Amino acid sequence: MRTQLAAALLSVATLSAGTLLAQSSQSPSTPSQPAAPAAIPSRPQPGDPHQTAASLADQVPPAASEDVKSPEAIVAACYNVISGPAGERNWSRFRSLFIPAARLSSSSVLPSGAQSILLLTVDDYVRLAGAGFSKAGFFENSLHNEVRTFGDVGQIFSSYESRHAPSEQPFQRGINSFQMIYDGHRWWIISIAWDDERKDNPLPPEFSHK
Repeated sequence: MRTQLAAALLSVATLSAGTLLAQSSQSPSTPSQPAAPAAIPSRPQPGDPHQTAASLADQVPPAASEDVKSPEAIVAACYNVISGPAGERNWSRFRSLFIPAARLSSSSVLPSGAQSILLLTVDDYVRLAGAGFSKAGFFENSLHNEVRTFGDVGQIFSSYESRHAPSEQPFQRGINSFQMIYDGHRWWIISIAWDDERKDNPLPPEFSHK
């Protein structure tokens, strides 16, 4: 019995030594490396409400870097692109400033006295405003901008004057409220909401001049 046990132990030791020898004859082992993090897709999957800088850029014409480098720059570009004599505007430039699902909204009073809220997509604005711009000059400039930013979000309250020609007196004033967001590369306009100045709705003193 003792002889059989000794023989068994010797067999195990011989087998273990052979295994170690076989392992040592292989290429030296290298420390295990941590698994590479899963690649983050540059474009969201179908049904994913998130948008990346790349996926947003896919949906609009290319923007000029100077137009979208800051909240102030994108607001200035918006005023500039809609202003000009009667005729076509650079609507590709206009579209490049906006998130694809952006809204342009205004509050007004109908002749009947009823309150009205105008809700437009970017394409709605291009169609409706473009028809008017083709027939008459339109020039709009900011009077006073009040800028607020926090992280990647921004808002500018911008009082404006609208004219049919640069040398004319303004036929309308009001305030545009711009909401913007930064995607890590550029700023986008999410929405513009505006209201016109009226006798019962004058511009606040701080917004009535440059």
